[in-house]
Amino acid sequence: MNILLLGKNGQIGRELQRTLLPLGSVTALGRDAFDMEAPNAVAAALRDHSPDLIVNAAAWTQVDRAETSADAAFRINADAVGTIAQYARERGATLLHYSTDYVFDGKKQTPYVETDEANPLNVYGRSKRAGEQALEASGCKFVLLRTSWVFSAEGTNFINTILRLARERENLRIVADQFGAPTSAELIADVTALAVAAHRRNELAGGIYHLAARGRTSWHELACYVVKRARGIGFQLMADVEDIEPIATEDYPLPAMRPRNSLLNSNALTRGLGLDLPDWTVHVDRMLQQLRKRGGRGD
Repeated sequence: MNILLLGKNGQIGRELQRTLLPLGSVTALGRDAFDMEAPNAVAAALRDHSPDLIVNAAAWTQVDRAETSADAAFRINADAVGTIAQYARERGATLLHYSTDYVFDGKKQTPYVETDEANPLNVYGRSKRAGEQALEASGCKFVLLRTSWVFSAEGTNFINTILRLARERENLRIVADQFGAPTSAELIADVTALAVAAHRRNELAGGIYHLAARGRTSWHELACYVVKRARGIGFQLMADVEDIEPIATEDYPLPAMRPRNSLLNSNALTRGLGLDLPDWTVHVDRMLQQLRKRGGRGD
């Protein structure tokens, strides 16, 4: 199988380079190789490599910046996805694509299932939802994985930011009324490979699935957990758990609105693959150990 991975330098893309290798011949491209904002460049990259499977991990992920850069966010998260999906339909290729909990408004009290109505609160969420719609409308063979609160040892993410701030400051103020399940790029990439293999064996139907770690936490609880565990394994931090103040969303205004509830129900995917997903703490602990081994820095 000829696999084309787009977005090789992102958090998920870096991990996919490891997990996709057993499935076929992998060509991994980053933004230096083609411009996701240029439809002709995207189409040319697809024609040049003639993939059987396209794994699209490329995306605009700067949530707040999207509020003032909507055109660019939509070109990458929606228009480019439509171009890729059209190619997949015409050539009979399969497209595996990623989306986000931010397609929901967070007003539901329980975890979201795949059939819940999407109602994005911000430009980023609307651009990702538009990409989903372009994918569904194309008629191509696809598997779409919605995930949430992605993190990894490398790259910009909440956990690395908390570690940096805790090294620099004695007190932190963290939002305590937004809930979700931190999901590691490592886990996403591992499950992606399983999903691709199962789909090729006709054991997993195409469509939209949720992929998030088990459990539930808030940003504040996550920050406390990270600081406590990091200090316990030898990180040198100025802030301790008691120095992390819980605050309301309204006390920390940002350009983009966030959903209060980002929990995703992953039962459809786990049943289809016959697996259990780990609690979010498992990969957070793993990431902290990785960072500790290389000097305690990830960002």
